Parts: sequence; C-alpha cells; structure tokens
Amino acid sequence: MKKSLEIELEKVSGFEKPKIHLEQYVTPPSLASFIAINARLMGDLVDVLDLGCGTGMISIACSLLSARVVGVDIDMSALKIAKKNAEKFGVDIDLIRADIKSLWLKKRDFTTIMNPPFGIQRRHADRYFILKAFELSEVIYSIHSAGSERFIRKVSEEKGFKITHLWRFEIPLKRTYEFHVKEYKQIAVEVYRLVKI
Repeated sequence: MKKSLEIELEKVSGFEKPKIHLEQYVTPPSLASFIAINARLMGDLVDVLDLGCGTGMISIACSLLSARVVGVDIDMSALKIAKKNAEKFGVDIDLIRADIKSLWLKKRDFTTIMNPPFGIQRRHADRYFILKAFELSEVIYSIHSAGSERFIRKVSEEKGFKITHLWRFEIPLKRTYEFHVKEYKQIAVEVYRLVKI
C-alpha cells in the first residue's frame, strides 16, 4: 500500500515560485505516504488538519486514505496549486488561507499532520506551528529537523502532550532555490507522533 500511495503522490505538483522566507519545500512522497499510512494504522486518520499545507502533498496523502482534511496556508499561490492538485486526484480538501498565529477553528480534536518550516530562515518558525497544533489537536504528527527532540519533548510536556513515537529519516531535499548547489541533498529529519495526555 505504501509504494502505490507513494507512486500516486509523485503526481502532486509542487510550488511554481517557492518563497524562501516561508521555507517552502515539497514533502517527499515517500515521507508523506509513510506518515499517512501509519496514522491510518493507529486509528488517527479521521479529521486531519495540515498546517502549512503548501501545494497539498500531506493533505492529498491523507485524503486518498479516506480522511476528511483541512489544509491551511498563508500563501494564496500555494493554495491555488493545492486546489488544482486536489481536483486532479478527485479528493475534497477544505483549504483555508490564514496566518497560523491568528488561525481560529471551532473544532479542537483534529489529528494534525504537518511539515512546518524548520526555522532556518526565521528562527523558531516551527514553534508557532507546533503551538497551534497543541491548541487544535488530540494527536499530532510533525516533521522537524534532526536534533529537535529536546525542544519537542519540553514543549510537549508544557502543553500536556507526550511523545509516543519518534521516527528518524534521511530525505532527499530537491534543489529548490538558486543558492542550492546540488540537485539533491540528503537531510536528516525526525517525525514525531504526539498525543494529548
């Protein structure tokens, strides 16, 4: 199932003009399919919130596995591509243009599955995403740069969540910006599953 989902996700269109200040990168299909399938196996794939959904890779992965998905992004051009991607796959995703910091949703029991900015361009950019996920979720799957465990553990405990799973990956980061020298670069990431206590 993972391989067939991954092959489908290869068809998701990426950013036309990625914005470095938003740290826009496409989540690799292999990672999106791994997370979506594990979320389904753990019974977490019902109502999904994708914060910083970009062009919809994670949202589409979850939708293809029958989840109801709300995707949120601040960038209208990314949301337009996400909408086209959803139409191409024949899935229904509710897309919202909003700044994470001021996002308010009535529903408070989502499973949030997200690939937030790593905070390379804007320090602590990932913090806003994880704090919003704590506010709106019962379960969170979140991708972070390697070496984030201490921060994630501390902030989780402060907000009444615990780490149940931590997966480590080396993922290919495709050349996206002019300053990237290589066509691909392997980067170490950590995927966390957090549950409200």
